[in-house]
Amino acid sequence: MGTMKTLFLLTLTSTFFFSTFSQEASVFSRQANLETYIVFVEKPENLLESNLHDWYTTFLPETTSSLSSNQPRIVHSYRNVITGFAARLTPQEAKAMEQKEGFIAARVQRSFSLHTTLTPKFLGLPRRPTKLGAWNASNYGEGVIIGMIDSGIKYDHASFSDKDMPPPPSKWRGRCDFNGKQTCNNKLVGARSFVSTARGTDLPWEESYHGSHTSGIAAGCPVDGANVFGQANGTAMGIAPRAHLAMYKACGDFCDEGDALAAIDAAIDDGVDVLSISLGPPHPFPFYNDGVALGTFRAIQKGIFVS
Repeated sequence: MGTMKTLFLLTLTSTFFFSTFSQEASVFSRQANLETYIVFVEKPENLLESNLHDWYTTFLPETTSSLSSNQPRIVHSYRNVITGFAARLTPQEAKAMEQKEGFIAARVQRSFSLHTTLTPKFLGLPRRPTKLGAWNASNYGEGVIIGMIDSGIKYDHASFSDKDMPPPPSKWRGRCDFNGKQTCNNKLVGARSFVSTARGTDLPWEESYHGSHTSGIAAGCPVDGANVFGQANGTAMGIAPRAHLAMYKACGDFCDEGDALAAIDAAIDDGVDVLSISLGPPHPFPFYNDGVALGTFRAIQKGIFVS
């Protein structure tokens, strides 16, 4: 009788183990199939903006509740750039959304590469500022807040010193997320990260120099004694050296569309005057199917100049 009882318990335990293992394997398989989708929806007229995120969650299929994951399914909720959100979904779950009222479209996000161009030459500016022309007439960007959508910034670089810089305009609503350190100043007035994958950190610091490079081109303050290995000594300076900078990190070695949209969304809320975006797809898409084009169009409608 004792032997039979032991065999019964072993069988029961084995059945439970393999059943649990099978369920966990199924969950892992579905999680491994998750991709980030950009979901476009139509907002009901009476819905308050404060309730947008909760309403977005109603589009998630019920199957999402059965998936145990440390990461939330909704990666970004948008308020300004589009009516919609970025979410981690399986193709089947994305398909199931089509039955929801208010659903418009969903597609897998794209990845963009970082770009750089010769801005002064493109704008027809002289090699150094003069008392005549557009450079002087612009007052070198004083009072303007430039939002950079890029790979982060090295806040301790000499180009971002705030010597002789006034505080930002009172309309500025941004923040500095460098881990509580007093690293922002009157030049670098804000810094946030929107990178949603393991390839980046929670801080807007960068490991490459692309974001710092483009920020310096846009609004770097004058740095005397700049040179390349002791050659070509001179003064390095940005296009608008009196302008304020705010970094919105959306990229590592490349940029995910959903992260870039979230960065633009926040920059609009924060009160930037200009958006500088040095990134793009490997080949052009129709504007209606390009998330960054849609997001920047919304920014233009709100009076923000987009470069």
